[in-house]
Amino acid sequence: MCKKIISNFVFIFVFWLYAICFASIKEPDFAGKFYPASKEELSRMIDGFLEKAEPVPAGGEVLMLISPHAGYGYSGPTAAFGYKLIRNKPYKTVIVLGTSHHKAFNGAAVYGQGSFLTSLGRISIDEEFVKSITEGNPEIFLDESAFKNEHSVEVQLPFLQKVLPNSYLPDKTGSTGNYRWKIVPVIIGDCSLETCKHISGLLKNAIGERRDVLLVVSTDMYHGYDFKEAEKIDTFTLGLIEKMAYEELYYALRDGKASACGGFASVIALSLAKDIGCNKVEVLNQTNSALVTGNLTKGDWTVGYLSCAIAYPKGENMLNNQQKKELLKIARDSIATYLKTGKKLQVSQSDPLLNQKTGSFVTLNMHGNLRGCIGNLIGNAPLYLTVRDMAVEAAVGDLRFSALSLSELEETEIEISVLSALNRVVSADDIKLGMHGVLVRKGVHSGVFLPQVATETGWSKEEFLNNLCAHKAGLPADAWRDKNTELYVFTAEVFSEKEQGE
Repeated sequence: MCKKIISNFVFIFVFWLYAICFASIKEPDFAGKFYPASKEELSRMIDGFLEKAEPVPAGGEVLMLISPHAGYGYSGPTAAFGYKLIRNKPYKTVIVLGTSHHKAFNGAAVYGQGSFLTSLGRISIDEEFVKSITEGNPEIFLDESAFKNEHSVEVQLPFLQKVLPNSYLPDKTGSTGNYRWKIVPVIIGDCSLETCKHISGLLKNAIGERRDVLLVVSTDMYHGYDFKEAEKIDTFTLGLIEKMAYEELYYALRDGKASACGGFASVIALSLAKDIGCNKVEVLNQTNSALVTGNLTKGDWTVGYLSCAIAYPKGENMLNNQQKKELLKIARDSIATYLKTGKKLQVSQSDPLLNQKTGSFVTLNMHGNLRGCIGNLIGNAPLYLTVRDMAVEAAVGDLRFSALSLSELEETEIEISVLSALNRVVSADDIKLGMHGVLVRKGVHSGVFLPQVATETGWSKEEFLNNLCAHKAGLPADAWRDKNTELYVFTAEVFSEKEQGE
């Protein structure tokens, strides 16, 4: 009897393990066709594209990309413009809106569970996000069959794996591995304008106030045999996209005046962007297959390629690129001056925003590792002076590290976090990971984590708060559950020399 129970248990365990490891893994259909099947060759190819791409900054944290999905030899260089813009950003959920090239259906089909596999590794599906947009919504439904032999989602994944690699988790059962960020694969079929708006609304509600969600619209532009016509129609289509005129775009697609195989996905994305408050589309690169190959002969098949970015809407006190560069320069000059003379840098600023009394942290990284981090939560001096002082403190005053040397400064990357005001919350339920930094305080003990800590570590909320209490505040790990413990949240605008091209 005992042996039978043990045998049954072993069978159930093995079956469960098999289901976890092997069930619902979407194998690639286009490796070796649209892009190299070899991991090494694919990685080198994408690296080459990224190295040559020089995208214009999007003016804020990127909410969505419009990216082409042809064979990498044709559209890969264009796609790289958008993906280079989001390299090493702390996204947790990536929604990929593809289009159906083969299966006819109405609405949107979603791959609901498991993972997608490429030669660069395995990416899990954000099943909670999928559930939030599909439950009770007949226009967006679960259907894995829509993804069979469909390239529009698949070809975006290797690029994502190359530019968002920091949360890679080795696979204990094999060599493919997995990533902490997850995907929501969606294939858009035929849609009415109302259906497009409805799907857009579902996505907006699911995203909520999160700032760690990226949406990728997978689409090519003109398809036809006339190079001149391709230029004309793509210019018209791009004009509507730049104006974010999604209703006009919808009807132009229906009438054949505009051309984009992922046109309805673009309509959904633009509707979402406008509802969130975005007001600008940054065109990063535009071309077509005739220009790529140099074959401009009329009668040859031509496909248009486009890369665009849309940034999250800015708040009233968000910094522009020039202000960010100025603060980064002040931080570096301050450290250099102090290390050379032992004195503070004498500097002044007339910019009203840089003179606001705002809290700030300065983080120093060397070869990808932390080298110092000091900040001031409360803005008791103009922002530019807080940055000046905290930069020096991070260099020589962080007790976890020896003082920075001048030779080390040359190898150090500076990151600045400009903080919002502190806001006390009633419970941990009000904390949004990836969006909020947290200050915990009880008696004389306090500790703080910046918002990016959660995204960089991949911690759950409980792990985040446990580590904050135990390792930063010197409190018991579960002190955050105590009603006498005070919890404060804040947001941060984070930027570094690397992303500003310093």
